[in-house]
Amino acid sequence: MERTAKPDWPDAILKGAERVLVALSGLSIAAIMLVVVADVTMRYVVSQPLGWSYDLIGSYLMVCVFFFALPDTLTHHSHIAIDIFNPRLPRWFMHLGLAVGYAFSALLVALIAWQGWLRFEGSYAAGDQISATVPWPTWPAYLMVAIGSAFFTLRCLHRTVMHMASMLTGRELADMPPPPETAAIDGEHAE
Repeated sequence: MERTAKPDWPDAILKGAERVLVALSGLSIAAIMLVVVADVTMRYVVSQPLGWSYDLIGSYLMVCVFFFALPDTLTHHSHIAIDIFNPRLPRWFMHLGLAVGYAFSALLVALIAWQGWLRFEGSYAAGDQISATVPWPTWPAYLMVAIGSAFFTLRCLHRTVMHMASMLTGRELADMPPPPETAAIDGEHAE
């Protein structure tokens, strides 16, 4: 069935925010590569490695890469999914199962966002810093966890509502995962 609903403005707003977050995630990957190349070059060319590189990467950049990419990954159905039974299930049951699953996911990830926010507030107020060569503040990492998890929660809640609406109305309002690709890739098991 084709989508018959009016434009989904919450989805459009979330997609816009997710594009910004995934762009920041991509920039963080680029920054990781540049810092590692600079560190290796400094280590082997002039015997002066960057003493702060691993702390920067581990405390900030990897957190940004992971948590800012989560919502966009969910939007594009890029997480691991087990879809053995999907073709055999009634559509209303699939929508119900997905709605329940997304609702529980939203609850779990909302708790992560909440804890990230609480830790951000405490760390910022106390001026907490990591114990390293450069005393980086800890609050940016907690803020990234809170932001990424909050948008992931919003995406899960949106999916919950849309799957429930699809189940109740019988119309395809929710964005369903694409079917699995089962065709052999060139050179793979070819005879």
